[in-house]
This record gives sequence, structure tokens and C-alpha cells, in this order.
Amino acid sequence: MIPFLDLKAQYSQIKPEIDAAVARVIGSGHFVLGPEVTAFEGRFAEYCRTAHCRAVNSGTSALHLALLAAGVRPGDEVITVSMTFVATTAAILYSGARPVFVDVDPVTWTMDPGLVEAAITPRTKAILPVHLHGLMADMDPIMEIARRHGLVVIEDAAQAHGAEYRGRRAGSIGDLGCFSFYPGKNLGAFGEGGAVVTDRPEFARRVSLLRDWGQEAKYDHVIAGYNYRMDEIQSAVLNVKLDYIEHWTDARRSLAERYNALLSGLPFARPQPPQHARHVYHVYAVRLERRDDALKLLRDAGIGAGIHYPVPVHLQRAYAELGYRAGDLPVTEMLANDFLSLPIYPELLPEQAAEVVGILRSAAALQPSVAISTRLEHPQSFMTWSHNRRAS
Repeated sequence: MIPFLDLKAQYSQIKPEIDAAVARVIGSGHFVLGPEVTAFEGRFAEYCRTAHCRAVNSGTSALHLALLAAGVRPGDEVITVSMTFVATTAAILYSGARPVFVDVDPVTWTMDPGLVEAAITPRTKAILPVHLHGLMADMDPIMEIARRHGLVVIEDAAQAHGAEYRGRRAGSIGDLGCFSFYPGKNLGAFGEGGAVVTDRPEFARRVSLLRDWGQEAKYDHVIAGYNYRMDEIQSAVLNVKLDYIEHWTDARRSLAERYNALLSGLPFARPQPPQHARHVYHVYAVRLERRDDALKLLRDAGIGAGIHYPVPVHLQRAYAELGYRAGDLPVTEMLANDFLSLPIYPELLPEQAAEVVGILRSAAALQPSVAISTRLEHPQSFMTWSHNRRAS
């Protein structure tokens, strides 16, 4: 058996430190927004190479508060992508704004900067790129467009702790960066958690107010706020894990290199991070046409595998009111049909990665003779291909 993720293995390696940190919080009697939170905020801001960090109770809350702090209001539009978890879209709707989706690049799988400018209208307030699977979006052209049009940029870095773009850390390039510390993330809490990072003190102050009922002091509510505070136990756990994140990232990157070598020659598209990028491999996804057959083979062999994400947000029933239809984002829809996420976590053994690829070699025999990469050159033909595939 090879699980998709093994959080017990990680805990067993740092158990004495984790247990001591949790016991320290319990013994202190201070459970919300205390010294552990303050310590973590300072350390995580330093890690992200930003001036400020504000810890909150989830990655979704981080996105919501970043949008509000940036001045996004009802009636505004926020340009983002559909190849993401629904939290990105939900946070925009929480702020009263409307998400406007652009397609992703067929190689990096992140926001296509060449499509952003055409999506800007007089109602556009912000651009919200998503760093998918641990690879940062192409930030320089996105920032250039945003500055030219007076727009705010908010990075969704929920999958990109420690990722880099041209030497700059995730969360440090846009006006604000948002992180999730959900347990399965590269830096995961023992429950929910999130953070907003920024270099702008006015944004940090506003997030501080919004996360704690808009209080400037106890019972002094200067704005309407939320109960989005991080608790002390989660911060204590994160303070321990922050000491290990670089070691764990190196292990993920080493495993990704092993997957790349083992998969060479097979009819699967692998991650292709640009030379200037530091991919941190929250997810290692391949692309193959008969994805569901390969997924079944893996699971029948006791190997955990997943799909990130099988139905893009613009085609989810919950967001039908946004008015998008199949065919509107052809590259996104093509990727949703092809993605297969393989097990990757620091404790995964090299021989286990080889076992995963051994099963995939069996799946390779089921693949069409034409390489999947050929469809990338003509993504607009996806709808005809997809229709034929569903009908078969």
C-alpha cells in the first residue's frame, strides 16, 4: 500500500517537538491570538521575505480578508482562473465581487498573462493568480498589466509555500499573498489555518482588524469584522514545522526529479517548470488521455492517487449562475480531463515512487499512439475531442 499522503509518518518524525509545543499552549491557558501566533507571524513573514504576516483561521479566510483589505467591494470584478479549488472563487463572491475567469497556459498550467488584459473592464478591481501545484504563475507580466491599469494583485499561494519566481518568494510579489495551512499542505497545521502576507502596512492593519471583529482594542470595534482568528495550538504546530519546511521541500523536489526520470519515454505530459522557477511540488501531476483507466489501475494496486481538479470551477453546479459553459476555457477543461496526481510527500521512499511508475507503465499500453502533447498545440480543438471521448 502506498498512500497518497502520509501525515502520520511526518508526525512520527517530529512527535516530541509537536507534543511539547501543544502541551506548552495547554499549560499557558492562552488559546487565541497569543504569543505563539505572534511568533509565527514574524517567522513566516521572514520566510516569505515580506514585511508583514497576519495569521487567520483558514486559507479561504485569508483570501476573503485580502480582497476586503485591498478595497474589493460589491459590483467589482476580480480576474482569476478556474483551474483551482473552489475557495478562490468563493472568497471573491464573499466580498460581493464577481469572478471573471481567464484560461491557463497549456505548459505551466497557471494563469495565461496574454489573456488578462482583454478581460479588464471598468469594473475590474483586482487580479488573483493561482500558484498551482506548487508552481508560481508568470508574475512579471501580470504585475506589469496590473500596474498599468491601477489594479491590485493578490496571490493565491495556498499550494506554494516557499515557491520562487525569479528569486522572489510566493506571496512577496503581489500586493498581498494568501496561504493555507490545511493539514495536507507543504506547511500544514493540525487543523485549519491560513495567513496573509504583505509589504504594505495599511493592508496588514486592515487584515488585523477584520480578522478580530474589527476591534482596535477590546470592545472598541472600529469597523465591521469577522471571527477569523488563528488559535495558539495551530501556531505552535506551525512554529515547529517551519523549522523543517526547507528540508521537506528539498525531499519533494528530489522525488519529482525521480518521477521525471522514471516517466521519461512514456506518453504522459509531466510538469515543466520554467528555468527561473522553484517548483515546490505540493502536487505532482501528469497528463494522460485515458486518465480514469490509469487511476483505476493505481488504486487496484493499492496506490493512492488523486485528481486536482476533475471539474473546473466554472463548470461546477454551485457556480452556474456565473454563466460559463463548456468550451469557454478550453485549456482548463482539457487539463481537468487529463490530470492525474501521483503520491508525493517528503516521507515517500524512492522505491515507492518506482512502484508507482511501474503501474503507470501498464497504463501506458492503454494510451493512444499519438502523444498527448500534440493536443496542446491546438487547444481550441478540445471540444470536438472531448465530445468524442465522452461519447465513446
